[in-house]
Amino acid sequence: MASTAGILTRTVFRPTAVTSVRAVARHSRFALQRQQHQSFRRGFASEAAPKSSKTGIWLILGLGAAGGAGYYAYSSGLLDTANDQTSAAGKKGGVFTPTKANYQKVYNDIAKALEENDDYDDGSYGPVLLRLAWHASGTYDKETGTGGSNGATMRFAPESDHGANAGLKTARAFLDPIKQKNPWISYSDLWTLAGVCAVQEMQGPIIPWRPGRQDRDVSACTPDGRLPDASKEQSHIRAIFYRMGFDDREIVALCGAHALGRCHTDRSGYEGPWTFSPTVVTNDYYRLLLEEKWNWKKWNGPKQYEDKTTKTLMMLPADMALVKDKAFRQHVERYAKDNDVWFNEFRDALVKLFELGVPFVAKEDERWTFTPTHT
Repeated sequence: MASTAGILTRTVFRPTAVTSVRAVARHSRFALQRQQHQSFRRGFASEAAPKSSKTGIWLILGLGAAGGAGYYAYSSGLLDTANDQTSAAGKKGGVFTPTKANYQKVYNDIAKALEENDDYDDGSYGPVLLRLAWHASGTYDKETGTGGSNGATMRFAPESDHGANAGLKTARAFLDPIKQKNPWISYSDLWTLAGVCAVQEMQGPIIPWRPGRQDRDVSACTPDGRLPDASKEQSHIRAIFYRMGFDDREIVALCGAHALGRCHTDRSGYEGPWTFSPTVVTNDYYRLLLEEKWNWKKWNGPKQYEDKTTKTLMMLPADMALVKDKAFRQHVERYAKDNDVWFNEFRDALVKLFELGVPFVAKEDERWTFTPTHT
């Protein structure tokens, strides 16, 4: 979302022993942060760059071969690298039929990279990976059937240069070594699977997923302005999400991704995290919206709010619209009261977002779930 305004959006491998120690240490640190409400000094690349159009990114999210990836032909010419023309068996022009186990291995590669590269922002690339998946999917237009995660067209200009996508080069570069290791997977599937992995590895709900997205060329790039603008309120929010096919409840559920990441002045112009634990999936975003006192921040940047208590957190005009609008607010209150309720509805909305416009072969009841590397 706006910068994750986001949001939702954030390789080398070390020995397992080191990985385990760092995991325990970091998860303990996050728990302490939630208890003590400490502020963070760094943040995730989860918002849009300042542009005249003020496009902010507001958010900063099958079975076997029949899973939509189906039979992947390496001679199709859909992918970008020479490695993409070689199957896992090393046969050029061959056909590779990926299984759930293959996708679980890709998931594990992403999770391992997240674990071992913990020097980004508040300690994780997770939020920016979720933002990448969100922005790749959130361009969908139900009336024209264009946009959405099917295509991974953010690989190309002008879409890669849209203001809302500022900073997402970091996420794409993070995933490049994993793509090279697993050339059979489409960028479209990789990016959404990375979003699933990010949510789960940051202690969020299990997100069902199915493959089947195919990469497309530059001609499929969507026009600028299809993603939410952090500076705008109710009518704009509804126009953006209704275009994709979401209702008010789903809109508010997806906005909870702002529990993750933070804004950066060199991207969206905004600054700061939404919560005290920006690398842990919780309903804190909703609780803080209701329980904290928010004032306009006095600074030279664009209009944003800061919390009265610590002056270290921020909310965007689009965030505050969720409590100003009665129809939106009722869902904010529900999610603030019950984290499990939000987890369930966020899960369903995120699955829908990642699948918009994708011509799957696998049926909805054939989605897979992947085992997190940490429980």
